[in-house]
Amino acid sequence: MDTPQEQLAAMAARYEPAIAARGLAAIERLRARMPGAHRLIYDNYNALAVGFAHGDRAKDAFVSIAFYPRWVTLFFLYGKGLDDPEGLLKGDGARVRHVVLDDVDDLERPAIVALLDQVLDQKDPPPLGEGPLIIKAVSEKQRPRRPG
Repeated sequence: MDTPQEQLAAMAARYEPAIAARGLAAIERLRARMPGAHRLIYDNYNALAVGFAHGDRAKDAFVSIAFYPRWVTLFFLYGKGLDDPEGLLKGDGARVRHVVLDDVDDLERPAIVALLDQVLDQKDPPPLGEGPLIIKAVSEKQRPRRPG
């Protein structure tokens, strides 16, 4: 059986190469910033999502990277109350906000770094050490992973 890392690479490979590369690079950037976070993989109907969490349950996640056929998104799972002076956050739900990443270097933009800092300040820090990569769910039925 393949390792979770190999499974994630195979899941990402179903996307256009540029989307796969951007999504995987974004995961690595967040991992470098939060090495102790659990990385929870959900290969769902609409998207491939990797949540960063304090534990191994979905409710423990605080941010995620999601791959879509035409873009990669950074989700703030408790983003509604974040201070966002540049108006980057999109969404009007009860809790979640998001930013589409046009480039992995967007994660280094001061406004996005400030949003991530706020999230990390709101939550207990992720555990120390290397956080695990866990395959949580793979949907049997999925939308096409490449644009039609």
